[in-house]
Amino acid sequence: MKLLLIILSSLFADANAQYAAGNYAEAVSLYEQQLELEQTPAAEIYYNLGNAYFKQEELAQAILCYERCLRLAPSMRDAKHNLAFAQSRIQDNIQDTNTFFIRNWLISFRNLMSESEWIVLSVVCFFLLLAMALLFALSREPHLRKTSFYIALVALIVTFIGVINAGRLHHRDSIREEAIITQGVVNAKSSPDRSGTDLFTIHEGTKVNIKEELGEWCRITVGNYVGWIKLSNLERI
Repeated sequence: MKLLLIILSSLFADANAQYAAGNYAEAVSLYEQQLELEQTPAAEIYYNLGNAYFKQEELAQAILCYERCLRLAPSMRDAKHNLAFAQSRIQDNIQDTNTFFIRNWLISFRNLMSESEWIVLSVVCFFLLLAMALLFALSREPHLRKTSFYIALVALIVTFIGVINAGRLHHRDSIREEAIITQGVVNAKSSPDRSGTDLFTIHEGTKVNIKEELGEWCRITVGNYVGWIKLSNLERI
């Protein structure tokens, strides 16, 4: 284990050195080697790998890495900024006009923290809830009982929210429904075969949702569009 940590630390340092020297291809190779060895990849590795891909004008891979980085560290501002900048450089800007704004707000709120952070918050609030419930039961002072009641109520609500958000994030990361188009130009078909009618065209770097798989094909949604593309044209986040 100690030897592995030394190797990983050396790879990361070498990759950073190659990046600083402008050798972005070498940096990409070293960062990817580290990801293969890491049992639980760190967000910083994906962030640096995304930067190296961006320097090589590989926008799809850069966006993919920034998305994976934010799965591990949702509050990393630099990753958010770089992701937005990379997305501004891609050709597609497909918006879902049927999505209610409250749903978008709830998703953004859910993504403020990672699954583990929501779990920690839930556990802390649960114990706070128990403590306030005990104080409420044992206290004879009206103001203490009132205060403990309201704190317990808030702790209960936050615990519930934390559990729900952690569960949704776990589901999202388990099914890996979201993906990034990695090929230059992809024509979405009306059916899962080459003879299907071309419905719309999407380009590399576009984020899509996988709804169904059938052999080498998958049915995706992007904005208000639905169509079939080959699995080889995308990579899951």
